[in-house]
Amino acid sequence: MTAAEKKEITRKVNAAIGIIRPYLVADGGDVTLVEITDDLVVKVRLLGACNGCPFSLMTLKAGIEQAIRKELPELKELVAVN
Repeated sequence: MTAAEKKEITRKVNAAIGIIRPYLVADGGDVTLVEITDDLVVKVRLLGACNGCPFSLMTLKAGIEQAIRKELPELKELVAVN
């Protein structure tokens, strides 16, 4: 992946996170982008109330991942890291 491609992918992921962020913040949580691997695995960190929440897996898969897939359909996987 070229630097320009990585920059564009990062822009798309951050745009998607920006769309979902207000919903997370409203519940006392947040999410931050940690890394995008060359094989399009996106790693995020759940913050605030989202970290350790029993619904965090649902938030990750049904909320954050779906928002990112709209911008980046070629996404391989979304994972949360500590």
